[in-house]
Amino acid sequence: MDTNQGDFFLIKAKDNGVQVIGLTRGQDTKFHHTEKLDKGEVMLAQFTEHTSAIKIRGKAVIMTKFGTVDTTEE
Repeated sequence: MDTNQGDFFLIKAKDNGVQVIGLTRGQDTKFHHTEKLDKGEVMLAQFTEHTSAIKIRGKAVIMTKFGTVDTTEE
């Protein structure tokens, strides 16, 4: 895997059971990977040749080079 493919981003769970779901690239977007994070757990991830999108379900903070998003804020 080429680590220069995409920027890294960080997901920190604010509650137990936060789901991180990777979606595939290509004509048909499909789920290809899921992870569950518990409160306080951190996951470092990046977009790759196989992953075009990430869906996060639950209370979490996502940090990217563009800024920080808290899923509990409206």
